[in-house]
Amino acid sequence: MLDERMGHTIAVDRGARGWHGCGMFIDHIRIFARAGDGGDGVVSWRREKFVPRGGPDGGDGGAGGDVVLVVDPSTDNLRQYHYDPKLIAEHGKNGAGARKTGKSGKRTIGKVPPGTVVYRANAATVQEAAQLERGEEGIDLEPIADLTESGQQFVLCQGGEPGLGNWNFRTATNRTPTEHTLGTPGEAGVFYLELRRIADAGLVGFPNAGKSTLIGKLSAAKPKVASYPFTTLQPVVGVVDFPGFRRCTIADIPGLIEGAHENRGLGHEFLRHITRCRLLLFVLDMAGSEGRDPLADLEILRREIKEYDEDLARFPWKVVANKMDLDGSAEYLSAFRQRFPKTEVIPISADTGEGLDDLRRMLDNEVGHKLRD
Repeated sequence: MLDERMGHTIAVDRGARGWHGCGMFIDHIRIFARAGDGGDGVVSWRREKFVPRGGPDGGDGGAGGDVVLVVDPSTDNLRQYHYDPKLIAEHGKNGAGARKTGKSGKRTIGKVPPGTVVYRANAATVQEAAQLERGEEGIDLEPIADLTESGQQFVLCQGGEPGLGNWNFRTATNRTPTEHTLGTPGEAGVFYLELRRIADAGLVGFPNAGKSTLIGKLSAAKPKVASYPFTTLQPVVGVVDFPGFRRCTIADIPGLIEGAHENRGLGHEFLRHITRCRLLLFVLDMAGSEGRDPLADLEILRREIKEYDEDLARFPWKVVANKMDLDGSAEYLSAFRQRFPKTEVIPISADTGEGLDDLRRMLDNEVGHKLRD
């Protein structure tokens, strides 16, 4: 289902257009697309020896090429459109005599990763879109497609219809028609592509809660790990393998801060990436490092998600109590369970590996799925 929140006027953050370090991870971008025009039908007359009045034989034009988006699972972001932010299809060729139909224009295919949402802008050109982005009122974006399945196709711009040659207009009373029609223009416009990362489970937590270390231990992913906020500036998706040829994907998403639903910090950059997860794992610093309070942290995280999207707040969720190897963690965990007696808690230490087997078993039961042949 398309995200109806985006179907209104918004101000595009030009400083957050997907530039995340040298890796050029791009998760939202503006493109221009134009389908091909249909070829014209022509007026022509059959002229052969001994056939002085051969009649009309003007052929039809060819159809304009479509612009099509195709979901490619081997593509993980929208970086290719940074280098070439346009998709242009071929025009159809004009018809010819002897009732020859013009060649149809070749369609253009743009590959996008799974989880791409497509929006149509209220702008005819890139220049107009840029002006609207800089304006106080922002730019109006209408969601038109939600591309999630491998191989899924969506016609972004329809090619123009071909014109008809004069051969189509002959009648019993009109043997020499001069009527013909022109091809129609192909569709064109400015569109915005937004990647919403698909993962089975999403790690939610404040900076330095240990999410990057955890995903590095659970999977082969190699996220940057350091003891300062916002080390993770882009989603990292890892694959966790289970016995019996099962697996799940787990996403380490940029750290959340209070006020994220108002787009503070990484704000919406973070929140939009968890809207596709089947399970949310709230990773808490159960040792209370750097003055944090895990009880208050959970309440803040839950509130931020609910303020952003009430449906998202109803997703299945569990708590991962991290840093159980540090002093004070047992006391905090006891107090946490008294405050939230119905909440399932998995105590772990991402650093030492304590509790990771229990976490893997839970993930296998909740979101593990068999590999496709």
